[in-house]
Amino acid sequence: NPMKSNASVLSRFLACGVALAATLHGRVAQADWPQFLGPTRDGVYVGTALAATWPKEGPRKAWSREVGAGFSGPVVVGGQVLLFHRTGEEEILEAFDIHNGTPLWKTSTDTHYVDDFGFDEGPRATPAVAEGRVFTFGAEGRATGYDLKTGTKLWSIDCKRSLGARKGFFGLAPSPIVGGNVVIFQPGGEDGAGIIALDALSGDLRWKAGNDEASYASPVIAEFGGKRRLLAVTRDALLSLDPATGRLIFRYPWRPPMNASVSAATPLVLGDEVFLSASYGTGAILLKYSDSGPTPVWEQKDALANHYATSVYRDGNLYGFDGRQEQGCNLRCVDAKSGKVRWNESRFGGGTLLIAGTELIILTDKGELVRAPISSEHFKPTARAQIMPFLARAHPALSDGRLYARSKDKLFCFDLSPVKP
Repeated sequence: NPMKSNASVLSRFLACGVALAATLHGRVAQADWPQFLGPTRDGVYVGTALAATWPKEGPRKAWSREVGAGFSGPVVVGGQVLLFHRTGEEEILEAFDIHNGTPLWKTSTDTHYVDDFGFDEGPRATPAVAEGRVFTFGAEGRATGYDLKTGTKLWSIDCKRSLGARKGFFGLAPSPIVGGNVVIFQPGGEDGAGIIALDALSGDLRWKAGNDEASYASPVIAEFGGKRRLLAVTRDALLSLDPATGRLIFRYPWRPPMNASVSAATPLVLGDEVFLSASYGTGAILLKYSDSGPTPVWEQKDALANHYATSVYRDGNLYGFDGRQEQGCNLRCVDAKSGKVRWNESRFGGGTLLIAGTELIILTDKGELVRAPISSEHFKPTARAQIMPFLARAHPALSDGRLYARSKDKLFCFDLSPVKP
């Protein structure tokens, strides 16, 4: 059997996640949400248990603040929530107090990004935080490091000007990831600068690799057979690299058949296997990882075609959105062993998914919050409430029982933790 047992896969998956979190985030608290898709880059929440039920109108709104444009999600570290957004001709990194939303500091960089399709012109990539520093990646390809406590700019690299970063259809979107003493970006640059690693302290270029244009998926770091590997979906392939040196381990061609398409779901590591998914006639593939090149376990066009949001995994099953977001996605549970669809909620709509304990937490792009027990048999929500305006496209953060999410022009904090006596 090319797949491990469910118990074995889950055990190895969790062990890998714990090791990865410890490696990447050092002293960052377990309850923090320091990067895109959370501590282990897979949408899994670890922290204060959520309230068993919500009021009919939904969880309590702790606070909200007006913010600028962008699809960059919030991150939460050490008592502050950070948001990368745009106002006027500036990309702004701003810190707020987690308890009341009081602004703590903000810093800005000039931007001239213009979206060719008239969509949102704010930053797309979610910041990454490690060892007292914050790293951002702007829509035009500016990589910047800041001091977490004060917002002081430590270094900045214009990847468009210095490395030939290409705009693509909708600007640059892959979120940075920290690997040891380097922070890794995916600018899709020319002359071997498809993926780069910058020194986290100085911003100096440590390595560059590949010539592929960037996709809209964010890279991950995982361990296979005791070796750490960076997995990155480019416009044309899945790459495996040594995160310490940038050495190419393999390049596995994989992309949508249409030219006018994007791949935006982050690779999901399931023990010694990797799940990839994309829309535009692509579908999903499960690969058995090997440094000599991956081997397909299964590949299906009609199982689970993620458009923008990355799927989540629990107990041998994948949960995610199937189909184009603007056309009304289906919400599905898929057997990770075989790709068989276990249940399907037709035209559920788009959104983002998190796992908290034994529940799915779903924030739809129309601002509805839904919770449902994780089940491979059926989808039976226990609560749903309209908590935000439409166009909630950015991935939220869940930290210490609080959900931080942004709409088109506001940042919200909702308290999902049990009511204190």
